[in-house]
Amino acid sequence: MQDEQFDERGSDGLATALGWFSIGLGVTELLAPDTIRRVAGLGRTGSSQLVRALGAREIAHGIAILSAPDSAPRVWTRVGGDAIDLAVVAAALNDDTADRGRLAAAIGALLGVTALDVICASRLSRSRQDEDVALPSSGVRVERAATINRPIEEVYNFWRNFQNFPRFMRHVESVEILGERFSRWRAKGPAGMTVEWEAEMIEDRDDWIAWRSMEGADVQNSGSVRFQRAPGVRGTEVRVQLEYYPPAGALGRGIAWLFGEEPAQQIADDLHRAKQLLETGEIPLSEGPGLWRPAQPAADPQQIRDLAGVHE
Repeated sequence: MQDEQFDERGSDGLATALGWFSIGLGVTELLAPDTIRRVAGLGRTGSSQLVRALGAREIAHGIAILSAPDSAPRVWTRVGGDAIDLAVVAAALNDDTADRGRLAAAIGALLGVTALDVICASRLSRSRQDEDVALPSSGVRVERAATINRPIEEVYNFWRNFQNFPRFMRHVESVEILGERFSRWRAKGPAGMTVEWEAEMIEDRDDWIAWRSMEGADVQNSGSVRFQRAPGVRGTEVRVQLEYYPPAGALGRGIAWLFGEEPAQQIADDLHRAKQLLETGEIPLSEGPGLWRPAQPAADPQQIRDLAGVHE
């Protein structure tokens, strides 16, 4: 898949190349403006002073990009510079002293560079947006990852069906699908409380699923699940990010932790259960509510499932 192959590091590498290209072009325009005018076929339209000014701008773009190659806004400034260059060359089309053949070649080259700049800036912008689903900064962020020894397509399809979640998430009691992008969730909170919310799926790709709660949720939250092929043919790396508002701020988070309902604990345990379910088809259960005890045969399997909080 192209998006998978052209990852954030690839975008940074292209940005670095574009930065060096800007500096090289800018130095040439500063030191040899007449040569640039002749090669581009500008005629009298492009003065040496104008070409030198464009060169200084190119050097400034290059330095800015090289200092932060993951910055989309800095690459977008190159797109603005491309528009200026195209306007200068297009103006020369009305100049009788211009070489139209060279102008056409220059326009073609500028359009090609502009396309690269737009591609790089767009992918850097998307990478930054993909990093998280934003909530105000007072939210609590949790991130956990696990490697599941199953193909990425199978893992994605499993997670994409939200009704699978009660099978491995202890705190999720039910998920009701309301439409293509909307669902209603019911979950257990601390001290026997129950919380409900409606969620909207805001991104759905074969390597990334993201959601956010709707207005009026008992617990305002957002998050994402990323899927990446694990190295060494070891299956799929699943990375879960969650951001949420504790019902009573930091105090509520501390109370939740005491009752074993703190999301960092939940996600780590849930990922472990999902791994077991996908790899073996079942979740080994022990006679006791704690997952830290070794699994052993149970006299009453349904009772153990109830203790563990998982559902068929």
